[in-house]
Amino acid sequence: MGRYDAISPQCRAMPGRYGDAVSQSAGAALYGFAPALTSFVGRAEAIREVAGLLDRHRLVTVTGPGGCGKTRLAAEVASRAAAGFADGVWLAELAGVRDSEQVPAAVAVALGLPEMPDVPQIQAVARACAGQQLLLVLDNCEHVIDAAACLCTTVLSAADEVRILATSREPLRVAGETRYRLAPLAVPDELQPSAGSEAVTLFADRAGQADPHFTLGERTLPSVARLVRRLDGMPLAIELAAARVESLGVGQLADLLHDRFDLLGDGNRLAASRHRSLAATMEWSYRLLDEREQRVFRALSVFPGPFTLEAAEAVAGAGTGVALLHLVDCSLLVPPRSDPDGRSRYAMLETLRAYGAGLLTEAGEDAAAAAALGRYAVNVAERAATGLRAISGEEAAASWLDAEEATTRQALAWASEHDPGLAFRLAVALAPWWFLRGRSVTGSQVLAEAARVAEPGGTLWSAARFWLGRIAMGATDLSAAFDHLSAVCDAAAQHEPSPTLVDYLAYRSLTLSNLGRAAEAAAEGQRALALARDLGYAGGESLALAMMSVAAAYADDLDEVVRLARQSQRIHSDIPGWIARPGSVLVSKVLVAAGKLADAERAAVAGLDWAAAAGDLRTRAFLLVHLAYLDLRAGRFHDAASHLREALQLAYRFGNNLYVLNCLDEVAHLCAATGRAADAVTSWAALDELSQLDGCAEPPSDARRRAEPLRKAREALPDDVARVAADRGAAMSMTTAVQYALMLTTTEPEPGGASQDLLQLSARERELVTLVARGRTDAQIAQELVISVRTVGSHLDRIREKTGCRRRADLTRLAFRAGLL
Repeated sequence: MGRYDAISPQCRAMPGRYGDAVSQSAGAALYGFAPALTSFVGRAEAIREVAGLLDRHRLVTVTGPGGCGKTRLAAEVASRAAAGFADGVWLAELAGVRDSEQVPAAVAVALGLPEMPDVPQIQAVARACAGQQLLLVLDNCEHVIDAAACLCTTVLSAADEVRILATSREPLRVAGETRYRLAPLAVPDELQPSAGSEAVTLFADRAGQADPHFTLGERTLPSVARLVRRLDGMPLAIELAAARVESLGVGQLADLLHDRFDLLGDGNRLAASRHRSLAATMEWSYRLLDEREQRVFRALSVFPGPFTLEAAEAVAGAGTGVALLHLVDCSLLVPPRSDPDGRSRYAMLETLRAYGAGLLTEAGEDAAAAAALGRYAVNVAERAATGLRAISGEEAAASWLDAEEATTRQALAWASEHDPGLAFRLAVALAPWWFLRGRSVTGSQVLAEAARVAEPGGTLWSAARFWLGRIAMGATDLSAAFDHLSAVCDAAAQHEPSPTLVDYLAYRSLTLSNLGRAAEAAAEGQRALALARDLGYAGGESLALAMMSVAAAYADDLDEVVRLARQSQRIHSDIPGWIARPGSVLVSKVLVAAGKLADAERAAVAGLDWAAAAGDLRTRAFLLVHLAYLDLRAGRFHDAASHLREALQLAYRFGNNLYVLNCLDEVAHLCAATGRAADAVTSWAALDELSQLDGCAEPPSDARRRAEPLRKAREALPDDVARVAADRGAAMSMTTAVQYALMLTTTEPEPGGASQDLLQLSARERELVTLVARGRTDAQIAQELVISVRTVGSHLDRIREKTGCRRRADLTRLAFRAGLL
């Protein structure tokens, strides 16, 4: 039957996870990089040089003034280098991060990592990268330089096979960093201008987009050459100028730049000079706007990412649309692009955003703009939160919050410091979405503060305590979960009966079941059921029956499990997706009990498809474990392994230890069924130990189901071997057990025969393999063996050549197979 976690609203799947990393796929891939909307001009030599530096160094920082093309160059290098990184290339965009303390959170989000209570996010990022072979691109570090430097040092110290490509206006100045100063685009010779220079090519390309009638010929080339020289070959400045070709013409444009700005000065081409040139270009564009357009431009700079017209008007005021369109025309805003939530969003380049933010502060308008952004964020979050719980529109609501993530994050950070009441409202509204995305810790402190200072029993207090309980349950802190849920149940009972109280009672019932208090859980579920029927709350009735079915499983009353599950599933109308989808598991279990295995599998697959379409990770993980159970019954061991591996990755990614324990149980059954007795004994020993540590009870039917295969597995082994296998499992942490289970379910080919590979290794090399498998970094191995880090790296390179184990995960698998652990 398995342990149970809270039934959850929809969630869009994201790659990555916390703790020791799990590869998403065997092939290289790019994550977080938006498709290029314009051609990439020139920079062939720069690409080659930066790629060469990445081959030789673990941290490369591309430096240069704003607008010189660092971001675009990094994307090109990353795309061409992706094949060399088994776990892909990941982009973390830091431009929208205003607070240095939020840098680890921004990187965690980029990697798709959930957050864990009591684990600093910078450590979570480092642990996630450990054991992976990936390239992390940190873009726009200059305004959070110290935090970015700290993160790089932490990650590189913990993850020996990670490389970082950073972009910044100045180097990070940390040990091991290699700096690449990005020069401007090549400009044509003054005496013999060439249409083939990079700067001229870029201008011609962008001018042709702005004005289809523009052509680069004998008459226009001299003016273009003069213009790009005075713009110092800076890509952003060139693009801004090219956008004005249609309205001013090349000749007048070049003259206007010459009249307004002393771009070349005394010919000094040092970085500070290029920076002044870019600032002058932005000032020029800004001064071409009328007063209203300037005010709108300043206000829009408060957005940390893309924004809709509705958002623009909420911050900059009604009637913003006309000014906004002109800002697009003159390239101060990127034209709107349709996002996955169906809304079109405008964007402002980071350099322009920084320039506008400075103007906003100078005008004394920054506080009002930040407050307006906060009000907009609360409005979006509260409307979306209603949609998440609605019968329809759940997907649209979650997609909306996905697209507004940068805005809500910045608004929460500002409100936490300047407007606590708004911060509490925002955190409570975002809590369901955080919970689904595995980002609960993002707002858990705000939720905890809201629960501490808000009026006990009030709406805000109750919602905060409820979500704190859900978060604690997912982390298997069942005592804390029970305390939070009991508090809100008791408070809600003092008011008129409501659907909210039904939900509170149902989840307290679930917590009691997982604590092993089945009789109390059943009584609580019955209270929720009676109240739901009195209120005519169909969703609550279905939820209460499902929780009562769980309680019956823990009471070992399997007939009652089936009866209650059937009742729950007879309620078809007016059921939100977050309640209905997990019911697919109950439907399948009922069909299993009736002996209709084919129908049970069809129901589970249908539920899995629904969960995938809705992006509901928790239901997907739950159904994958159940499908693995059906696979095992049918003898489809390869399918069972595949389903369990995916379930493990999902459950560990969003921090649900209850689902991890269920996965470990099925992995042990898989090993027992496929003749891997020692692995089965080890897996079940790990399950028993971890269950006791977390205080999680289990349905008696689970214990009965594994009693016989566990006995046979032990009998198949000599006593001393069985004892060693059990001791190994009992000594595993949750992280080690997950890695072990992933190894047992891998569909990747083994890197080679374990015994044959070990024969090729020296005693010292076998020792290194063992230490790698135990999670030691190169620095820790060097300290333990009293050798240099460089020597450790050399040893590991030779080991890889001998064994074919490319990743640390492969070496871990080798160590397990060879009995080194």
